[in-house]
Amino acid sequence: MYTMLWSTIAITVCLSVTTVGTTSAAASGPNIVLVMADDQGWGETGYYNHPVLRTPNLDGMATAGLRFDRYYAAAPVCSPTRASVLTGRSNNRTGVESHGYALRLQEKTLAQALQQAGYRTGHFGKWHLNGMRGPGVPLLASDTHTPTAFGFDQWLSVSNFFDRNPLLSRQGKFEDYQGDSSEIVVEQALEFIAAGVHEGKPTFTVIWYGTPHSPFVASDEDRSAFAELDSDSQHHYGELVAMDRSLGALRAGLRKLNIGDETLVWFTSDNGGLPRIAPSTAGGLRDFKGSLYEGGLRVPAVIEWPAGIAKPRATQFPACAIDIFSTLADIVGLPPNTMLPQDGISLKPLLDNRDGVDGRRVKPIPFNYAGQTAVIDNQYKLLHVRAGKNDQADLRYELYDLDADLAESKNLLEELPEVAQRMQQHMAAWQAELADSVAGLDYPERKVAETHPQPRSWTAVPEYEPYFEEWSKRPEYRAAIKKRQ
Repeated sequence: MYTMLWSTIAITVCLSVTTVGTTSAAASGPNIVLVMADDQGWGETGYYNHPVLRTPNLDGMATAGLRFDRYYAAAPVCSPTRASVLTGRSNNRTGVESHGYALRLQEKTLAQALQQAGYRTGHFGKWHLNGMRGPGVPLLASDTHTPTAFGFDQWLSVSNFFDRNPLLSRQGKFEDYQGDSSEIVVEQALEFIAAGVHEGKPTFTVIWYGTPHSPFVASDEDRSAFAELDSDSQHHYGELVAMDRSLGALRAGLRKLNIGDETLVWFTSDNGGLPRIAPSTAGGLRDFKGSLYEGGLRVPAVIEWPAGIAKPRATQFPACAIDIFSTLADIVGLPPNTMLPQDGISLKPLLDNRDGVDGRRVKPIPFNYAGQTAVIDNQYKLLHVRAGKNDQADLRYELYDLDADLAESKNLLEELPEVAQRMQQHMAAWQAELADSVAGLDYPERKVAETHPQPRSWTAVPEYEPYFEEWSKRPEYRAAIKKRQ
């Protein structure tokens, strides 16, 4: 480890993490809604002045809440970030190396912790933590890695990305819906939240959209504003129009239930934006989904919580999906035994902060994906990456000053040797710690359970075979089933 400058608020952040759980688990607290887009890039918001896309409801959240201008997904692809949201840990610690990997049952999740604290817990939309690859299919009741296994009382979920007219699974019972998928899952989530209000219990609700992941399918009306773009770009941005409208429905629904002020809504995306969409999804950042450069990691993020945010504002404080568990644990007062070793920190001091001077992050943000590693330490970012796209290429170090060089165009490795050496030492120490977690040393068993499944396509799962004939008529499944045959 290495020495860092600590400002007053940074010390507060550190103390808030170490004191999480000094109070007993709460039976009440704010309602919590975690909302996550699927492949929405950092530049794809109205509040960043996108050339063609307007997001009035997300903009409204940003104006009323805390907008993060330096917020990172936990990884540059989807399943790993979802694992980190639920655990507060870097994805490789949890067994989720890449997309379509299953979350280890030995992990301790945020949903389990809040469930134990008296919350009703629900998941709606994309799951992608059960080891299934291919277009999203409704989860089987017999699946060992459904949301139930990780602390969700109720769920309406699909294995992976999903589009218009989705086929979803409610606790293993398949249900066919008509309409935009974002609006459908928000409507269903609001029914779940309303039931919690009726029961007088706080709710923890996870809404994971399938938008704007490919294949892109938007209504004619939603893509009409983008008629000058190519077809994929029209549908891509049309999906985001519908998603933004669903955010408006979510906010309006919470107000109608008279819990708008007391509900914490945390919006973000699972990874950076997509290539081959015009105008660009990355907002001037380098690279796209799948990359450890900023375009693959930096994503939109807003927390709206009128009763809990001292002053609406935008912040440049570097934050990440790995911070969600520690932050909510701090807010609710969860006991420390609800967590395994955390990579994140509590961001509660940012919510409490009225003067807007956020100081420095005391704990660097680590990333590891496809054998490559990156560490963000406030303004500096160190990468250990391959040159080009060749998986066999040698790894090299690159150092960037993100305050001065947002596009990561000038490697400062030789110009700032002391910074580079310090960050390399931290990276090496973290990688050693990560290796222990990958081996299962964080668990009471001190090993990874032998029953942990490996990634597989749902077309290879016998329990899905009875549906192949019927599903071959559905456009989202046709190609996958045909390929199997």
